[in-house]
Amino acid sequence: MALDAAKKQEIIAKYARGENDTGSTEIQLALITERIQCLTEHLKTNKKDHSSRLGLLKLVGQRRRLMRYLHNKDLSRYNEIKADLGLRN
Repeated sequence: MALDAAKKQEIIAKYARGENDTGSTEIQLALITERIQCLTEHLKTNKKDHSSRLGLLKLVGQRRRLMRYLHNKDLSRYNEIKADLGLRN
């Protein structure tokens, strides 16, 4: 489940730290979170789609690793992005 270009640009504009920033940790976390939400909605209606479930689990693990990295690197940015995206620990 890929994001459409408009939604992706909106997320990048919201979380970018600079003018040409497209790959900072915050942007990656926001994009992954959006994809996780889309896949979660997809799996609510398609319960037997095991390949999408596997992709969801991989995305959750990737987001967890990025959150751990941000927590170790800059705690204030970690707390800010966690509150903004509505994530738990």
